[in-house]
Amino acid sequence: MLRLRIRDCREDRDLTQQQIADLLHCDQSLYSKYERGERDVPLHILAQLADYYDTSIDYLVGRTNNLKNS
Repeated sequence: MLRLRIRDCREDRDLTQQQIADLLHCDQSLYSKYERGERDVPLHILAQLADYYDTSIDYLVGRTNNLKNS
């Protein structure tokens, strides 16, 4: 679920993996592994992504279907 949500958030904004990797200060190949579920996403990365996408970590990890922070 997580890998689909972070990919969907990125694609909904027409961003590339490289753009998000740059934001997170990591390699594109590492970010790609996060999206594919091949690597666990560290909590500090989830927090950065949630802030960037204006959503919650709960949404990114599939604990809620509410996209917007409330």
